Amino acid sequence: PSPLDVEISDIAHGLARVARWNGQTFGEHAFSVAQHSLLVVAIAERLSPAPTPALSLAALLHDAPEYVVGDLISPFKAAIGDAYKGVEVRLEAAILMRFSIPPDPSGSRTALVKAADTVAAYLEATALAGFTPDEASRIFGSPEIATEGLGEWLAPCPAAEAQSRFLACFERLERDHLTALDTAGD
Repeated sequence: PSPLDVEISDIAHGLARVARWNGQTFGEHAFSVAQHSLLVVAIAERLSPAPTPALSLAALLHDAPEYVVGDLISPFKAAIGDAYKGVEVRLEAAILMRFSIPPDPSGSRTALVKAADTVAAYLEATALAGFTPDEASRIFGSPEIATEGLGEWLAPCPAAEAQSRFLACFERLERDHLTALDTAGD
């Protein structure tokens, strides 16, 4: 994939229509990957002692390849193996390049986003997918952060609303990120 082919409107549209948990959640609407991404941003910003716009933007886009490949549950991803992971990695690289998110050679940003993703999975499992806290803790671990106030991010909404929220967050984060890049270049 080429970074020139990546459009945020396509990502937002696709992620707002891809259901987390294979759609097996409570509520009138599916809980979308777009909504999950917004939750991961909120958690990543809590986990980081000094969140940067690049971190927040990377958190928002951490599942962006799923606008092309969908959200496969982990056991299915493992069964497919390296072929799926290879496509996902190439798509992610194109997306990060497209939006000027620098490489993460130390892996610290990636680790923080993964930790936020895991906390989000725990919260979604217990709030939306019918897991007990004990079940979710065995699979995802217990959240190591205060989770108060994150409930607002866990209400499934219509796809158009999820898309709009995702785009609004992206526009704010991209503006902050580009400003930080300009300032660093001065």
